Amino acid sequence: MFRSSKSVRYIRFPSTYSLASNLVRFQSRWAGVPQAPSDKILGLSLLYTLDANPNKVDLGVGAYRDGNGSPWILPSVRMAEKILQDTESDKEYSPILGSPKFIQLVQKLLFAHDTSGFQLLADGRIVTAQGLSGTGSLRVLAEFLHRFHSNHHVKVPDPTWTNHLSIMKDSGLTTSAYRYYDQKSNALDFDGLLEDLSRSEEGTIVLLHLSCHNPTGVDSSPEQWDEIIKMLSERNLVPVVDTAYQGFQSGDPVKDLATLFKFNDAVAMGKIPTYLLSQSFAKNMGLYGERVGTLSVICSGPRESERVRSQLAKLIRPMYSSPPTHGSKLVETILGNEDIYNQWLNDVKTMCDRLDSMRLLLYDKLTVEYNSALDWEHIITQKGMFCYTGLNPRQVEKLRSTKSVYMTADGRISIAGICLKNIDYLARSIDEVTKETA
Repeated sequence: MFRSSKSVRYIRFPSTYSLASNLVRFQSRWAGVPQAPSDKILGLSLLYTLDANPNKVDLGVGAYRDGNGSPWILPSVRMAEKILQDTESDKEYSPILGSPKFIQLVQKLLFAHDTSGFQLLADGRIVTAQGLSGTGSLRVLAEFLHRFHSNHHVKVPDPTWTNHLSIMKDSGLTTSAYRYYDQKSNALDFDGLLEDLSRSEEGTIVLLHLSCHNPTGVDSSPEQWDEIIKMLSERNLVPVVDTAYQGFQSGDPVKDLATLFKFNDAVAMGKIPTYLLSQSFAKNMGLYGERVGTLSVICSGPRESERVRSQLAKLIRPMYSSPPTHGSKLVETILGNEDIYNQWLNDVKTMCDRLDSMRLLLYDKLTVEYNSALDWEHIITQKGMFCYTGLNPRQVEKLRSTKSVYMTADGRISIAGICLKNIDYLARSIDEVTKETA
């Protein structure tokens, strides 16, 4: 049936209506919002995608890639997915701080392998909550510090992961840098680090990378960590420890907690009263998109822990109400099943071994095959997913514009982006550009 034409109504504007004269009136309330600068890593990814060079190399990627340069779902995660598929009975909300089983298993992973950590756990001094991977966990900790710590200043290493600065600043904290990386030696500026910490005001928050420092790949030695913790104690500074690459330093997630054990000893012996920990399963379980991690606060005793726990829940409730469950159920399954846990340990070693082998192969090609006059030893002494190459911005730009090799302007590369298919081209390109610009 067709509608009668009489039922059709037309919008008629007044004869005085003028689109131009009413333009301001009909603008959105957000017409004055300025354009935010684009993310440097995402910008690189876009340029890489648009590049037609078949030999192009993406060294900006911040996720693990296998030997074919492809994303890799860990076999242990596949095993956990299969179990969940057969046994999961609901998709209900989790508690605000996360599943109690998840928290228990993560605390066992992080704190039950050393005497001091085990005792802190037994004494009810550790509060742990699920966070939205490492980023979300750090944000909750930063909000907690802003609300309950009198000193709102955070010292961060120079350089550090750029999002560290945004997280702290957007939580109402201020930041300044302490020396960390020596550009001339491509190594840790340990004397500068200690000197800057020694000049810090009492109560200053200090951000520390537990292992596989992002972006430099340069870590402190065990003896240097002893000196750092001693300085934290003497100046009464508050450590915030970030561990996003647990297992990528040695290939063993438990062995990579050796520095955390030192912090637990320091708390147990009364040298430092507390520390805060952010931890992520994005890298070591490949759960990038699941956004699953944890935050922990070390307290003086169970009563203080209960108060801290209540305030963390109060912070999280209006922020995102409760954490997502699928990722945490995968972690629960992996950590709670002995066979899958052992497979996970093998998976982490597989990833770490591949990264180390690419470091060594790149070093060998530059130093032996191309007889480079430059010192590339830092490539194999640095650890984790990233490497500071020592390439300057001009060389980085030339690599991008003439060779289609993409990395950040500071010369940081993702070792995960290197594979057997591109390493010959990459080494040759680096050698040619460094010789041309020497």
